[in-house]
Amino acid sequence: MEEHELEPPRSAHLGAYAGEARLVESAEEEVMLLWGLGQPTSQRHNAFVRQSSHTLSLDCCARRLTLLQSPSSMSTPGVTGAVMWDSGVVLAKFLEHAVDFGQLSLKGTRVVELGAGCGLAGIVAALLGAEVVLTDLSDRLKLLKKNVDANFEDGPAKGSARVSELTWGDEIDSELVEPIHPDFVIGSDVIYCEAAVNDLLITLKQLCGPHTTILLAGELRNDAVVECFLEAALEDFTIGCIDQQQWHPDFRSNRVSLFVMVKKVEASTQIVIDF
Repeated sequence: MEEHELEPPRSAHLGAYAGEARLVESAEEEVMLLWGLGQPTSQRHNAFVRQSSHTLSLDCCARRLTLLQSPSSMSTPGVTGAVMWDSGVVLAKFLEHAVDFGQLSLKGTRVVELGAGCGLAGIVAALLGAEVVLTDLSDRLKLLKKNVDANFEDGPAKGSARVSELTWGDEIDSELVEPIHPDFVIGSDVIYCEAAVNDLLITLKQLCGPHTTILLAGELRNDAVVECFLEAALEDFTIGCIDQQQWHPDFRSNRVSLFVMVKKVEASTQIVIDF
């Protein structure tokens, strides 16, 4: 039998992101790439955050952002959004970097952040010109609103930010999809357990219209959870993995992945594949 070389992964431009992304065509193969090549568990944990601190400061969008954290809340089972994780910092700085280099345009766009937690990515998107709704569960909104309000005290932003309750899997508020669906849905560390995958995907499908681009950054803790999400998501979405070379050069980590996604039903108008 004639031997054939393995074909290299295909790349594509997905949605409103102008950079290239490696197409995810198999959940199992993608997980093998992320863990086999990246070796995430051998990398430094919490390289960009300090979860024992009550504040986290970060220079972004020509401002010094300061976020309140609640380390004591981490003792409550299931509560992880009361502190920052590396994936949230990576996503926020990726947005800034991509806008600076013309790979993204957020000015005047509508953005929904899922599982916003402390709110860093949504706040940065607003500072970059988007109209942002930062969403989370009801018991997380007090801290989230404090951070949004505090980081807009230093003067007007290019965009706007407001906080809203959203439980994944429930019917979403019509304000989030009317008169049109959001241009972007963003989230960090939202792929954290298999039990939440189905509800997350229900909400993503509700939020996404024909021109919605999803950007999700995630901590690589459990390969089974990531594979579960990708396998289920591939039924309805085209998914690409954004290489670290396109992230902010000072905020890269093999412990984090960054995916861009578009709905498959509309994918024919949103994808340019490079062979």
